[in-house]
Amino acid sequence: MNETYLRIESLCKSREMNITELCKKCSIPRASLTDFKMGRNKSLSASTLQKIAEYFSVSVEYLLSGEAPSLDAINLKIAFFGGEEGITDAMVEEVKRFAAYVKEREKIEHGDNKSL
Repeated sequence: MNETYLRIESLCKSREMNITELCKKCSIPRASLTDFKMGRNKSLSASTLQKIAEYFSVSVEYLLSGEAPSLDAINLKIAFFGGEEGITDAMVEEVKRFAAYVKEREKIEHGDNKSL
């Protein structure tokens, strides 16, 4: 079974759903994912990947490679605020500062305070 299918399956499990439910919610033919899982199709269409990525709020890049893209300001707005509308640069900077705080707090809590 290929890695992309396993990532999609894992995302489904994280939402306590199965592939069939995903297909219904995304208007994707179930057969396309079955064929992909079984190796009868070597890839999914760009449209199918986009629908799945949007449903799970991940990138197509993540589905294909397992690596999340770097979060630039636009991606940050979408990831943390659900879109760009009404989100200021100051709000984005505040999220970045909070993320840095959490990272430092984790270092302290786990005994790695060399950087402090």
